[in-house]
Amino acid sequence: MLSLSYDLHIHSCLSPCGDDESTPANIVGMAYVKGLDVIALTDHNTARNCVAAKEVADAYGITLICGMELTTDEECHVVCLLPTLEKALELDEYVAKKIMKVQNSPEIFGNQLIMDSDDNIIGRREELLINACAISFEDVFPLVESMGGVAIPAHVDKSTTSVISNLGFIPPDSIFKTAEFKDLSKLEKFRQMHPYLNTCKAITSSDAHYLGDINEPVNFLHVREKSPEAVIDALLHPTIL
Repeated sequence: MLSLSYDLHIHSCLSPCGDDESTPANIVGMAYVKGLDVIALTDHNTARNCVAAKEVADAYGITLICGMELTTDEECHVVCLLPTLEKALELDEYVAKKIMKVQNSPEIFGNQLIMDSDDNIIGRREELLINACAISFEDVFPLVESMGGVAIPAHVDKSTTSVISNLGFIPPDSIFKTAEFKDLSKLEKFRQMHPYLNTCKAITSSDAHYLGDINEPVNFLHVREKSPEAVIDALLHPTIL
């Protein structure tokens, strides 16, 4: 087994709340400088900047997992990680048909920039990407798993946009096996309040919207090999910690 340092929740300049300096190339470069083994690019409801990020990550030798942070119909955030760029773009197309159609106002919400691997702007998303999609919390997990990926409830310990904050509970028929915490020191408290979490592996990622917020190599996953498929498998079938 390999022990890989990770940060599986990073936003680029395509997320309206992401800093314009957080280009795909800069994100991968920062991960390389910090010494991370595997990162995931997870913009709000889109995977379009994963194209450039993968090209740079391949050059740097960093394992990139392509994905998105999907906003469900209940406005719960779920990190979706896919095994390939092609599968991530397939999910991107599906979500684009389900997102609430509201025009972005860059002066209010921020830019939504699509970049190439040389930091050139090659496009913009016009619809506001932080809106909810017509995909339920219940349905997002089998949807992503059908594409070979894994869906992880995001920052379950936050007071906004998490499954617990928005629904008030974890649905008893949930099927997820990994949950993301912003602050792992809250793990035992949340496991006591929500026993379902005792059946889940707990991970923590930065949810970085600025380059400096990307995690240092202090969190590790144990996987059979250094690949997106192996990381996804470890999150789908975890040893509970």
